[in-house]
Amino acid sequence: MKGRTVLYTGAAGGLGLDTTLLLIERGAHVIALDNDDAKIARLSAAAAGKGPGQLTVSRTDLSDLAALRTILDALAREHGGIDVVINNAAIYPSKPFEDYTIEEHQRVQRINVDAGIVAVQAALPGMRAKGFGRIVNVSSITISGGWENLSPYVASKAALVGLTRAWAREFGEWGITVNAIAPGAFPTDAETIHPDPEGYNRMVLDAQAIKRRGTASDIAHAIAFFAADEAGFITGQTLHVNGGWTMS
Repeated sequence: MKGRTVLYTGAAGGLGLDTTLLLIERGAHVIALDNDDAKIARLSAAAAGKGPGQLTVSRTDLSDLAALRTILDALAREHGGIDVVINNAAIYPSKPFEDYTIEEHQRVQRINVDAGIVAVQAALPGMRAKGFGRIVNVSSITISGGWENLSPYVASKAALVGLTRAWAREFGEWGITVNAIAPGAFPTDAETIHPDPEGYNRMVLDAQAIKRRGTASDIAHAIAFFAADEAGFITGQTLHVNGGWTMS
């Protein structure tokens, strides 16, 4: 990853921090987009002295797509283009389908999907000019079914898989690969929506073939694989990182 510039949305979150640190350790310059001050502070402290790569943090509201495009265009110019885009940021409100307003559906789509589209549009000209690019979309195990009260989130994560395939076909001639990972159940802030944490933990372990909870490091290495030069002949794929919960 030496010399590569990585744009990473949600980089300071529960699954983002370890990936950011791993990419920095491998020589990448990671531009981290996040809007949680406490998480940004933790990421900045953890990244201090990691090297040989570096960290640039942009506190950004992904729901403002026009402002986001302006910010990303400026970052691309400043850093000589973006080599890798990791679309990871997401919100996950939970309630019955009929209780969501259409505006709430649209907000989930805007942050979880549309912000990623803007990120790719900002990075694509530079990738095409270099004849190299890596795009990694973070989907979810929830698209396989089995989860209630998350319909806008599930729809958004399924949309990322569709975009992964469409972009892979469209961008391949310029040496750009597009892949997705679908994490299983990881013990992050997202699990706080479950009313019975211990029962949920038992359910996860019963469902998985591997009888331990996943860690952020498991996700970090999967993303780093797709972002590397060596993954240049793999595109349009979704990698399920879920301990064997679902198999395909």
